[in-house]
Amino acid sequence: MTRAHQLRPAQLSRLLEVGRTLVATLDLEDVLPRVLEAGRELTGARYAALGVLDSEKRALERFLPLGIDDETRIRIGPLPRGHGLLGELIRDPRVLRLADISDHPRSSGFPREHPPMTTFLGAPVRIRDEVYGNIYLTDKDGGAEFTEGDEELLVVLAEWAAIAIDNARSHHAGEARRVELERAVRALRATADLDREVERETDLDRVLELIVKRGRTLVDARACALLLLTGDREMHVAAAAGEASAVLVGRSLEDPNPALDVVRAGVGQRIDGPAMAALAAQGLEGASALLIPLRSRGVSLGALVAIDRIGASPRFGQEDEAALGSFAASAAGAIDATRAHGDEKARTAIRASEQERRRWARELHDETLQELGALKMAQERALASGDQGEIERTLRDTLARVDGVIDGLGSLITELRPAALDQLGTAAAIETLADRVRQRHSLAIELDIELDYEAGRAGTRHEPELEATIYRLVQESLTNVVKHAEASRARVAVEERDGRVLVTVEDDGRGMAAGSRDEGGFGLIGMRERVALAGGEIEVGPGARGGTRVRASLPTGIR
Repeated sequence: MTRAHQLRPAQLSRLLEVGRTLVATLDLEDVLPRVLEAGRELTGARYAALGVLDSEKRALERFLPLGIDDETRIRIGPLPRGHGLLGELIRDPRVLRLADISDHPRSSGFPREHPPMTTFLGAPVRIRDEVYGNIYLTDKDGGAEFTEGDEELLVVLAEWAAIAIDNARSHHAGEARRVELERAVRALRATADLDREVERETDLDRVLELIVKRGRTLVDARACALLLLTGDREMHVAAAAGEASAVLVGRSLEDPNPALDVVRAGVGQRIDGPAMAALAAQGLEGASALLIPLRSRGVSLGALVAIDRIGASPRFGQEDEAALGSFAASAAGAIDATRAHGDEKARTAIRASEQERRRWARELHDETLQELGALKMAQERALASGDQGEIERTLRDTLARVDGVIDGLGSLITELRPAALDQLGTAAAIETLADRVRQRHSLAIELDIELDYEAGRAGTRHEPELEATIYRLVQESLTNVVKHAEASRARVAVEERDGRVLVTVEDDGRGMAAGSRDEGGFGLIGMRERVALAGGEIEVGPGARGGTRVRASLPTGIR
């Protein structure tokens, strides 16, 4: 400290107390008024002010007065910028003490409504050899002049102020960095959470819902909407979270609107005030908005729109834009991937359906149609013979064969969609299937079925699509065993655990020929496509004791 040893003990004690208070204050907006109050108290000045220099150190960018009431301050007019006597301390940052302000050659007088001031004491505030600003004191009590002791007090106070201001600025910078890092971490966490949640999600509506919920939380928005392009000049609200979300979903937005502008430009934008009118006119009402384009692999998908930041101000900052922009990149990828999966799923469904149709066409042609053709030919030959006995024998024979055709058609219908599957559930349908295969083909079949709803551990059955997939896997596998395996025994196990159904069919037959798992025969392609549509996995290969083993794992959608 400068010349503090010349101060009286009481002054020094008070100065130390003031210094401790200042350096313990970490908010710059609290530090500056405290400096002025301390200056007035320690020197007996009536008025005090602190001028903060601009970045070029040529003028004042901020001026904080103390001792003048608000009404007088308004009448005075604009605050000083550093001309006249105040500019002297900017040009020559040294302590300046005057008995009469008007005597200084740089003095240019005061504005009309300014209170009269006579005595003056000013000192620079230096932070690391750089002038931050100046402290000005005027009109000491009783009309006396400021003394050398007052000068010493002000110099020491300016040094305390420099330390306190530096601490406050460092604290503010540290807090800003902390907030920025926290926001970056939140953005990364939101992105990671979204990636994890949509990793196995195939429902686009569910993915869009996750995106708007995560995006809204990330930037503390009152509402968040996801807009998808439906044409060059139109978008629709595909998902929304927060206030009025139910009303927003499905709403169309047409040109002109800022969201389409953002999509075309490919750059995020923050808007407020009058610019919000275009969004408000189409249902997205608020004081401010943050719009981020959604692009994946160079293709525009739409935009993510956050409405009104929750807090003291509804406006979003640059950090919010950066965080939501990073999140939007991952969100666009998730939308693109889910759409691609949906397209592939549709193509797979079409292929599976066509393969199924071809199979039943072959069955009807090879068995039913050919048998009916043979019956027709037998009847025509009998009628052509004119032998009444031959005609009667042919009719009795064809009637028996018609019963066989009817049974065959019944079996085909049962295989297409067994009534037991709809009425009694998966286990009953598989048991009926196993009984039918045992009777027709003398194949010993061991069943081990344990499904949660069958065992009373859940209140509802599985989705019809999942039940059909389980049944078809068992049916197709047993068909392969009968037609190709030359087996005497087979085992069917259907087990539910941890939100998945495990289906295993294995036999003791001759096994699969090398490479047959990749060929179109044995219905393997159909089984693989069925499992893929259900979001599961399937393995086909040798069994533990020879033969062939089919093992599939299917998600139930229940956790």
